[in-house]
Amino acid sequence: MPLQLNENTLIAISTPLYIAVIGAEILFSHFQFKKFYSVKETLTNVYLCALNGGIDMLFRSVYLFIILEWFYSFHIFDFGQHAIAYWLLLFIAEDLAFYVEHRVDHYCRLFWAVHVTHHSSEEFNLTTGFRSSVFQPLYRFVYFIPLALIGFRPADIVFMYSITQVYGILVHTQYIKSMPAWFEAVFVSPSHHRVHHGSNIIYLDKNMGMCLIIWDKLFGTFQQELPEEPLRYGLTKPLEQPHHPVKVIFHEWESIGRDLKKSRSLWVKLKYLFMPPGWSHDGSSKTAKELRHEIAAASNSAVADYHAGNEVISFSELSPQKNP
Repeated sequence: MPLQLNENTLIAISTPLYIAVIGAEILFSHFQFKKFYSVKETLTNVYLCALNGGIDMLFRSVYLFIILEWFYSFHIFDFGQHAIAYWLLLFIAEDLAFYVEHRVDHYCRLFWAVHVTHHSSEEFNLTTGFRSSVFQPLYRFVYFIPLALIGFRPADIVFMYSITQVYGILVHTQYIKSMPAWFEAVFVSPSHHRVHHGSNIIYLDKNMGMCLIIWDKLFGTFQQELPEEPLRYGLTKPLEQPHHPVKVIFHEWESIGRDLKKSRSLWVKLKYLFMPPGWSHDGSSKTAKELRHEIAAASNSAVADYHAGNEVISFSELSPQKNP
């Protein structure tokens, strides 16, 4: 089927679904006094989604019909009439490609500066799924190139991404506490994705899959939601102007600019661009990995103090802040 027909059908199905589930979540959270939604945050989510969608539509003809089609002309495999195998393999390959992209977005500050908008809200609800990384469409297609080279048609790649996005939006909820064990062994659940949005040190840079949680379990980025560690949403360093239409998008770029002035060394400047968020040449800020090592060391020290008869400090007291 043509790409437009596929996406029109998907939109026709997903739009009323979104309206129904978001409307229900808003009503339930309001009447149960849970305060999962605020007007300003919801409008900010819609604003960021609209910008992302506009850039994607303007750039789509370039990355789809020129770049990806060119790479597809060199494809290795021909799936022929094996439609079921074709779509199943595309789903798995696309989900892996998203995991790689998502991991790069979290571990390379240059791309984190784009992706950070998706994490900057201190609320977590279904509209948070629409809180898009505004400039991501300008480079996301790079992760689709291997799929085109394998033999997946570019139009099908983009369509599959749209399908998985529907699922990726629906896991942004606090109302589903857990799924059956068999489900959570394979698929991303709302609990898994709540962890991904947590700003607690133990939760940073975890659970990056879109639909399948198996990638996180295979590659060491999985973290279970812990009852003893209640989630705090947003960034480790909250934004001063969280609803400013420009700063909400470019605040991390401003931070990078300030860090680039800290050293004259080109090598250090490159590290500020390509090392994980929080990296610093002088120790003034820490990466998530460094912070977890500090907590582990402090925890070991606390255990030693306990056995020595001294007072034990709490985990929250052991948790320093990470500069996003």
